[in-house]
Amino acid sequence: MSGNEEEEIIEKPQSAKRSLLNIATIVAVATLLSKIFGLLRQVAIAAAFGNGTAYGAYNFAYVIPGFLLILLGGINGPFHSAIVSVLAKRDRKEVAIIIESITTLVTGCLLVVSISLVIFAEPLMHLVAPGLFVPEADMLAKGIDIAVIQNLKITKDIAIQQFQIMAPMAVLAGLVGIGFGALNAADAYWLPSVSPIFSSLTVLIGIGGLVLTMGNKILLPENAMLGGAVLAWATLAGAVLQWLVQLPVQIKSGMGGFKLRFDFQRPEVKEVLRIMIPATFSSGMLQINVWTDLFFASFIPNAAAAVSAMGYAGLLVQTPLGILSNVILVPLFPVLSKLTDPENWDELKQRIRQGLMLTALTMLPLSALMVALALPISQIVYERYAFDNEASQLTAAVLMAYSVGMFVYLGRDILVRVFYALGDGDTPFKISIANIFLNGLFDYFLVQKFGAPGIILATVSVNVLSMIAMLYFLDRRLNGMPLKSWSITILGLTLASAIAGGASWMIYHFLSQSFARMSVVARFGAELGGLAIASAVGLTIFGAIAMQMRIPEISALTHQIKRRFSR
Repeated sequence: MSGNEEEEIIEKPQSAKRSLLNIATIVAVATLLSKIFGLLRQVAIAAAFGNGTAYGAYNFAYVIPGFLLILLGGINGPFHSAIVSVLAKRDRKEVAIIIESITTLVTGCLLVVSISLVIFAEPLMHLVAPGLFVPEADMLAKGIDIAVIQNLKITKDIAIQQFQIMAPMAVLAGLVGIGFGALNAADAYWLPSVSPIFSSLTVLIGIGGLVLTMGNKILLPENAMLGGAVLAWATLAGAVLQWLVQLPVQIKSGMGGFKLRFDFQRPEVKEVLRIMIPATFSSGMLQINVWTDLFFASFIPNAAAAVSAMGYAGLLVQTPLGILSNVILVPLFPVLSKLTDPENWDELKQRIRQGLMLTALTMLPLSALMVALALPISQIVYERYAFDNEASQLTAAVLMAYSVGMFVYLGRDILVRVFYALGDGDTPFKISIANIFLNGLFDYFLVQKFGAPGIILATVSVNVLSMIAMLYFLDRRLNGMPLKSWSITILGLTLASAIAGGASWMIYHFLSQSFARMSVVARFGAELGGLAIASAVGLTIFGAIAMQMRIPEISALTHQIKRRFSR
């Protein structure tokens, strides 16, 4: 792709592109803030609970409420997408009635769901984490230590209690999702994107209150149930706050509010439901893999520590991944949508390549650094108070497994957007169905050999196969793509990343020889500085090698940056 073509994308049409750029900037900044607060929340949880039963149980208990919050209440979720697609075409005067009718219907349905979750908490938790419900006699027969068995029993009891506390999040998820859609339809993007901060704040406040009240007694086994309850109530409070902060803005924008209205026969209400119901089902299939992973994790002898490490490591990967995915995907998707006619397929292929190469240029070096520096990253971010060196070691092992798959995770998302732009939602859906079975199969084999990291490696393997399948179908759909040349470039960047990661590891290992003799405060500063130096060296090496490869996307990106700063 030439520099002129790149400028054309930026300049034409200028007003529309500026609007798109503004939206992308708002979303990126808000996402960055949300991720920072999410990381602070996770650091506080690690310091207070470590890999103990309270947070381990929380990971199991949060599966269904969290699934509903992500599925129904998330940005780009089915509720959000259905509301935006219908309301964006309607007159503002009609919108309030439509929103309030949908809110009434959805709230009524989800209220039944919430009550059912409370009543059937134990059998549902049995479904989520059957490993916690294995009879004691069976575990003793397998030679499992009595202390481990007791720990699993406590984890199970706490998880059931937390699940019941968080059950109302089903209703809140629907309300948040509808509100997100209404606000976006009113051209309000900041609040929906930044609102996850409020969930993090309530958890930080809850943990802070617990620490001030109980101090180190939080870690005592007899207080695990109380600590778990506080964590669950704080999470529920966050969901309530997330909805309450958007409601006044929604009402002020003329987009309706929380008011009973039974106008369910309106064509617009039916249209939203026609989009919402299948989209919810389709999106839900993608979340089943999360349940599958935790299903197998529950059979690991120290299940609480395993799922805790998965949660801690997952956030470390999702923080940069979430930010960079928004930066790449938000501007790219509208461009792809305009190139779906056969006469534009050559340019569409260029845009697919552009998305994949930008993903490779960002994700591969970051992945290599996180693999090489997994242990010091885990120690610097989490290792304090209840989070000890053993927890750091386990989290680092899981982080390495997560990091290996960063490129394919985001690359797969780009290819999914290509299918959506082509009006084909069936192919990604069919692939996601196959992925569910493959993920379960890989989990079964890899968890026995590698434990918690094996579960993550199973997901990475599924994402690799998913990406290969999507490239195969797109190659056939678009009458051939230069997959061989793309693969060679990506392989070259992978090797460059491996070299950069190796150099970073050696630099940090050399610098860390003197850390042991330092005081705690000085050591933390030295470790942080060593991590920064090792990362900078690695990125510099990767950049130098990548520049020698003459990749067009690097030239285009460099050209854009120069133009921005020269204005």
